[in-house]
Amino acid sequence: MSDMTSTALSETETQSAGGERRRRTGGRGGDRSRATGSTKYRNLVNQLARTELLDPQALDDIHDASLTVLEEIGIDVMLPEARAIMKAHGAEVTEGADRVRFDRGLILDMIASAPSEFTMHARNPERHVKIGGNNLVFAQIASAPFVADREGGRRAGNQEDFRKLVKLAQCYDVIHTTGGYPVEPVDIHASVRHLDCLSDMVKLTDKVFHCYSLGKQRNLDGIEIARIGRGISMEQMESEPSLFTIINSSSPLRLDGPMLQGIIEMSSRGQVVVMTPFTLAGAMAPVTVAGALVLQNAEALCGIAFTQMVKRGAPVVYGGFTSNVDMKTGAPAFGTPEYMKAVISGGQLARRYKLPYRTSNTNAANTLDAQAAYESAFSLWALTQGGGNFIMHSAGWTEGGLTASFEKFILDVDMLQMVAEFLTPLDVSQDALALDAVRDVGPGGHFFGTAHTLARYETAFYSPILSDWRNFETWTDAGRPTTYDHANRVFKEKLASYERPPIDPAVEEELDAFVAKRKEEGGVATDF
Repeated sequence: MSDMTSTALSETETQSAGGERRRRTGGRGGDRSRATGSTKYRNLVNQLARTELLDPQALDDIHDASLTVLEEIGIDVMLPEARAIMKAHGAEVTEGADRVRFDRGLILDMIASAPSEFTMHARNPERHVKIGGNNLVFAQIASAPFVADREGGRRAGNQEDFRKLVKLAQCYDVIHTTGGYPVEPVDIHASVRHLDCLSDMVKLTDKVFHCYSLGKQRNLDGIEIARIGRGISMEQMESEPSLFTIINSSSPLRLDGPMLQGIIEMSSRGQVVVMTPFTLAGAMAPVTVAGALVLQNAEALCGIAFTQMVKRGAPVVYGGFTSNVDMKTGAPAFGTPEYMKAVISGGQLARRYKLPYRTSNTNAANTLDAQAAYESAFSLWALTQGGGNFIMHSAGWTEGGLTASFEKFILDVDMLQMVAEFLTPLDVSQDALALDAVRDVGPGGHFFGTAHTLARYETAFYSPILSDWRNFETWTDAGRPTTYDHANRVFKEKLASYERPPIDPAVEEELDAFVAKRKEEGGVATDF
């Protein structure tokens, strides 16, 4: 009998012939070397019935109120080129000002041309991800200014930690894309930071990645790096989305120049725009969840419509990021009941428009503690029930997004894999119903030694990365390790075993040459 079988037997309380209960010993928590990843996590599908918090009338009310905002109040569009495109498509542009108003018919006509499903293409075809429908895609934390682990504490982002977090994203199949920079490496000058970071994304992973919309040239560089990484022509690149950008409106009711420029550069070339208002109820949005959803929806529909003005059929995602603030301090709060309501309602709105839906795995905890776990659990519950398709900040997010935590990354990966296992349809085949095994055992027996069990014990149940299932005495003898202890050890073990994915030497040579050339040209001008 294998070690796993003997361990399973030893951890279970059994009864002796005399009826005396034996105390559990050992336990699977003592075996920390078991497998933690599988290719089965690469393409996740959520077949669960969606939760609907809004009845049809309430959904109509939010929809209508959002269109009224766009018609009567409008959006400040802070880029002349964007206003010109909008005006050419029939929007009402206020001369000499940024304000643009949109007829509801124009908005609905534009968003109707956006695809309901599409594929994002990675340099490794096995890493392509399907967006929309019932598909569920997890992206790593993005854009944190700080990074933390137990030994080093909280510190400013840097290139070494940036690379470590990118490597961790490559190590787990349940992390489908790398997101933006998991932490901002401020030790690289901003003029060339995007060149080093995106080049690392290509070399250290073989997954889809993100470029920031912080000016036209950064978008153009990102598109070229993604094209080189895939080894394809620009014509093929434009027909196969291979790069995504997050576009945040400046709530309330503003779209700034870099974000608008990002839409123009990405959508015109067939790359993915994830249009995401950042609407915090009580701060940049009305204090009621319904009011915040109206603002979120108005801003999202405006940005989505603009992508279609730039190029009909351009891939775009409806993003929601509505939460609330702590009204005592003004600090953002995440994983709250209000956040859950907004996430689920946002999913209903996205489905109404037949658009893929982006949301996030969030929490506001400052360390790896119960708060970090339960706020993320509530976030995951909401986004799963709400029909999220593309999940940003899925692993590593702490402190309301200010810090990327190595230990939290491992905790999140464990939770994401549990979500994936939960979403796996229940096997009710004749074999799974196990009638033969029940006949063999009969009343009063056990199933440990049956052929049915022995054929399945290695894969029958999910094996957590971090849960410690040893009994109290054995756990005490081991020094009472916590989840924080296990996560700290696991991320180091993963980094030690990391292997860089293969890359065509010609592709790497072309990539290095492009980055060197752009650096010689000065990268992107900055004021410092």
